[in-house]
Amino acid sequence: MRKTIMVVEDDEGIRDIISILLSEEDYDVKLYPDVGSFKNEIKSMSPDLLITDVMLPDGNGLELCSEMRADNRTDQIPILMMSANASINDFGSKCTPDDFIAKPFNIDDFINRVTTILN
Repeated sequence: MRKTIMVVEDDEGIRDIISILLSEEDYDVKLYPDVGSFKNEIKSMSPDLLITDVMLPDGNGLELCSEMRADNRTDQIPILMMSANASINDFGSKCTPDDFIAKPFNIDDFINRVTTILN
């Protein structure tokens, strides 16, 4: 069965690239430009992975990660965080993602990280 990956990224170009990369790897990809649209969907879905940017127009990935970890329905969903402006050292105790990748990212490294998390 195809694994589902939800992606929260406000930059349309990056969202499109991620969608193409993951679709080529045969993942079912769901894309969201902001936290609000993601939260509407997560209520009825159980994805295999969440990929989220740190800085979003209506919130941030750290808060989203913390909320996911605090909810019994979503606390086991792996989270890959991305940022052009932050490093994993900036997160402190706000959230513990399964992995972090800096933007811009190497395409092969990105796919390898996703594959590692999902396996």
